[in-house]
Amino acid sequence: MRLVFVSNFFNHHQHFLSDAFYRLTDGSYCFIAYGTMDEERVRLGWNNADAPDYVRSYSADPNAADSLILDADTVIFGSVPNQLLRARIKAGKQTFRYSERLFKKGSGSFRWLYHLFQFRRDNPTRQPLYLLCASAYAAKDYASFGLFRNKAYCWGYFPETRRYENMETLFEAKDPKKILWCGRFIDWKHPDDVVRLAERLKHAGLSFHLDMIGTGYMEESIQSMIANRGLQDCVSMLGAMAPSEVRRHMEEAGIYVYTSDFQEGWGAVLNESMNSGCAVVASHAIGSVPYLLQNGENGLIYKSGDLDGMEALVSQLLKHPEMQRPLGEKACQTISLTWNAETAAERFLKLASDLAASGISTRYASGPCCPAVKLENTWFHS
Repeated sequence: MRLVFVSNFFNHHQHFLSDAFYRLTDGSYCFIAYGTMDEERVRLGWNNADAPDYVRSYSADPNAADSLILDADTVIFGSVPNQLLRARIKAGKQTFRYSERLFKKGSGSFRWLYHLFQFRRDNPTRQPLYLLCASAYAAKDYASFGLFRNKAYCWGYFPETRRYENMETLFEAKDPKKILWCGRFIDWKHPDDVVRLAERLKHAGLSFHLDMIGTGYMEESIQSMIANRGLQDCVSMLGAMAPSEVRRHMEEAGIYVYTSDFQEGWGAVLNESMNSGCAVVASHAIGSVPYLLQNGENGLIYKSGDLDGMEALVSQLLKHPEMQRPLGEKACQTISLTWNAETAAERFLKLASDLAASGISTRYASGPCCPAVKLENTWFHS
């Protein structure tokens, strides 16, 4: 199968999936980068200077890239202009749209009506066009326009999966009092919520240390919050660092707290923290949470914005550290056995092949490429 993946830029979130595609297609795979990486992500250590040979730049030779896109057996389109898809869709060739949710800030009537014509035009229902949902809330957003009914599949981001030969060594190195948060310091990731959490935990007399990794426009205000609330002894801001260094901190932390709201399309740090054996406490609004976490089994979920609920869960893990390892072990298994690049690539190629041959998709009960349900934005219990 000749497979092409087109997206805005190549980074560590696509690297391992792309490697698996390249291997499974015997080299009949290429990644086309339409744009360039923004400076903020470069500062976060996302830059991949030594990109593999299968990565091509669209701007270097647009005509050659257009030919690759049109001639491939199947194409996955990520964050690129819709005009790149139109020639292929018009030709009736198998195409997958790789998308997070549409309405990260809600779907007011004007916004819905404004986009109705555009989305219906760009996603014709009678063509072999399918949706890879990189958010548990994507299927519902598209279905509100009558799109991708019975043609939407669970997907996501697939960063590096580490398989630990000795799980005992991993968990012995963890500090059950260490809480980790990482991401960009921006409003919808709510780094301020985790500082408020730390203040509450300190006032409750609990022993812990919170490390915060990242950078962003809220960095100075978060630093001021920590100082003004007298939290310097239990909260550290570690700045930006390379993904490999972030993983080292995850492997040392007992608890990982994830505070984003519905604007977090997927959130690959959830994959990484689960793979690192953390006991995760996460907001239900994050796009990856309903796919990856089963509440009380491999992580704990609180209602987005409910600081009391988040505090209760983290306090429970600090007071009863013996709870952390079972959650962390099952979280690690979820990634290493199911939600990883190798499984996703194998399933996708099987799915694409079956759809091309008969129009009937392979049925997976859960995980990548299983049918995507129309999940509401409301609080849920799994």
